[in-house]
Amino acid sequence: MATPHIEANVGDIAETVLMPGDPLRAKLIAETFLEDAVCFNTVRNIFGYTGTYKGKRISVMGSGMGIPSISIYATELYKDYGVENIIRIGSCGAVLDDVNMMDVIVGMGASTDSKVNRMRFKNHDFAAIADFGLMKNAVDAASNLNKPIKVGNIFTADLFYTPEFEFFDTMAKLGILGVEMEAAGLYGVAAEYGKKALCILTVSDHIKRGESLSANDRQTSFRDMMEIALESVLLQD
Repeated sequence: MATPHIEANVGDIAETVLMPGDPLRAKLIAETFLEDAVCFNTVRNIFGYTGTYKGKRISVMGSGMGIPSISIYATELYKDYGVENIIRIGSCGAVLDDVNMMDVIVGMGASTDSKVNRMRFKNHDFAAIADFGLMKNAVDAASNLNKPIKVGNIFTADLFYTPEFEFFDTMAKLGILGVEMEAAGLYGVAAEYGKKALCILTVSDHIKRGESLSANDRQTSFRDMMEIALESVLLQD
C-alpha cells in the first residue's frame, strides 16, 4: 500500500536501499549499474528503482536535502516497506587539510546541530552511529576494489548557508572528516526502528580552501563511492 510519499506496493522495494540525496543520481545509478531496473516511485520526482547488481536485488531512491526529508523517506521505507538497510551515498564538504576533493568518507558517527535526536532521547545527547556490519562491509569492499577511504566522524548540519563560519575551525580541531545534511537524521531513524544505516560520502567541496565541483559533476560523478556501496551490499549475509 502506498504511503503519503512513496507510491510503491509492498514487495517492490528491496531489503537494502541506496539513498543519494539527488533523485537524478538515483536514476543514474539505476541506469548505469542495475539490471532490469523498474521504477517504483515518482512522487514529488523522488525517483526510486529496484533492480539487480551482480544477481543481488537492490533498490536506489533519492532522499531530497536535509534531515526532515531523509527522515520522512527512511521512516516509511523501514516501517511500511520492510527495508532493513539504508546506505546514504552523498556529497560533503571538507574542513581538514588532509581531506581532499573526491575523497571517499565513511561516516562512523554523525555529530549534529539538529535537535531531532535529542527529541528522541529525552533531551539527552544521542550518539548517532552507523551499523557496524554495514560499515565493515563498506571498508572491506573498498579494500577489495583497492579504493582508498577515510572512516570517522562527520557533521550533519541543519543550515547549508551557515552564519557561523568560524565553527568550521572547531570541527577541524575535533577531526570532523566531512560536513553534510542527512546522516545524523538517518542514523536516528534507523535506531528508532531497530534497523541498519550507513553513510558513504564523496568530498564535493573543500570549505576552508573554497574548492567545489560543478552541479553537473555532483550529479554524474562519484563513481568510486557508488561502486563501494554496491559491492558492500554483496558482502551482506
